[in-house]
Amino acid sequence: MIVKLQIFAMLWGTYGYQLIPRIEECGLTCSQGFLCKTQISTGIFNSFCHPAPALLSHVMLRNMKLWTAMKCAAGHQCSLHLSIKGTLHLHGNVRGMEICFLSVNTQKSQCVNLKVSRNTHVKLTGKKVKLQFNCFEVSAGQHVYVTLRTIPNYCGVQLNQEYYVEDCRNSDVGKNIPSCFAGKLSYEVDRARDAILLNISNVDRSVDYYVRLCHQWYVCEDVGLVSLIQRSDLTKSISLPFTQLFPCLCIEAWPAIPDARRIQMCPFKNNTKALWDGIIYNSVTQTLSWEAACPVQVNVSLCRLMKTSDQCVDLLNSSKTVPEKVKYSRVDPHPRLCMKFTTKHGSWVRCPFAQGNAQAWTMNISTMEEQIQVSFTSNTEAQFSVLVCNISEMSSCDSAGIHQSISVGGSMSTYVNISGKTCGLNTCIQGWRTDVDYSVPTYVCGLPCAFSSQSPQHYETSFNVLSAVAMLAVLVIMTALLGHQFLSVLHRKRKERKGTAHITTQRMKSTHSLHR
Repeated sequence: MIVKLQIFAMLWGTYGYQLIPRIEECGLTCSQGFLCKTQISTGIFNSFCHPAPALLSHVMLRNMKLWTAMKCAAGHQCSLHLSIKGTLHLHGNVRGMEICFLSVNTQKSQCVNLKVSRNTHVKLTGKKVKLQFNCFEVSAGQHVYVTLRTIPNYCGVQLNQEYYVEDCRNSDVGKNIPSCFAGKLSYEVDRARDAILLNISNVDRSVDYYVRLCHQWYVCEDVGLVSLIQRSDLTKSISLPFTQLFPCLCIEAWPAIPDARRIQMCPFKNNTKALWDGIIYNSVTQTLSWEAACPVQVNVSLCRLMKTSDQCVDLLNSSKTVPEKVKYSRVDPHPRLCMKFTTKHGSWVRCPFAQGNAQAWTMNISTMEEQIQVSFTSNTEAQFSVLVCNISEMSSCDSAGIHQSISVGGSMSTYVNISGKTCGLNTCIQGWRTDVDYSVPTYVCGLPCAFSSQSPQHYETSFNVLSAVAMLAVLVIMTALLGHQFLSVLHRKRKERKGTAHITTQRMKSTHSLHR
């Protein structure tokens, strides 16, 4: 129970409302009757210890205590100082002690020598003196390490202690230390210049400030340079250039003092669509890779984009759940081979080859003398398979039992013949690359069952071409029927006119005979 109360008291002192002791000036004090003075030391000359004399007690330094003090000027312009207290037993050549202060956060250290003397001729050996020093300035929440050792430095005769300075959650610190003032950041996005215009308010305007853009991973990693804003320019807008507004892009500002509290805002958390643009294809290794610019839990797969809809059908065995990076080897750079990203917020499809150069390979179909000739043209050496199948839906084509393989040299066309009996609206010829791990198949469907022996017919690798040909045939037939009907009507009218003219002539002849 006592231990629990001690822990509670320590936490309340660090994060609660405990008042920090005030000092008017920092300095050095020592026991009555002794004279003390300070001397700044680099710690170099006293850093190497000497063997301790046989009679030297290892308890020459005792009762080391650390606490935080606050020094305030006008208003709330206050600063924090580390108070250090210890007892020194004087012996032989020992006439003082050295205090070294190390900031664990920045790994910067300071050392000071405390020398002890007396005005009288009384020997100092065997006397003990209490020393207190409070001129090490610290910042809120700073983690420090303090060492006391004798002057001269005797091996094994030193005290060490770790200390955490109260942070901004302590009400007294939060109200009086400028680095704890909340501050406020506001921004505008200038898309014409790809820059964020930042304004800082409600901060201590007596110090300079650092500002930066960073990507929030385990820590916030710099994006570009850290800018120093002079205190006289804190009322102006600061321009921070960016390349892309990723969801983990954050804005940070903090006073230009050691271990200062940072103000941070991450306003683009919902801009997840910007994550899916980092796709890279290496044409030499045929590797397709993607790396996230921000930490994200996402399922990635390769898919085939359908021509007749926006649906992208996953390729077999291509789904991977990754936190930040994925790689696919031996990928065919087909215009309709895409990458699909799925998170709990939705799915996004990116097709890295859709806007590139011409397709790396094509499949063409021609028919003549009751045979189907399937040919492939490839810019590089490749291997293909041809399959006759019955299509059941746009994403499925069931094998009809006819399967052949074919090799194609670079910039050459190679073909294979298939029996012309392969025909029908639901019958398709499927072609795809077999020398890669991920390939998008191409289909030609709806081949006619009657071929002309006079000239070959050619079919492109598209579902829409056959449909267009069928529609064109229907239009031609309808036009012919309408034309035939129109000519029939016209011919009948002409015959009727001739008949009428003949009757009129006969009547005129009969009338003329009667008059005679």
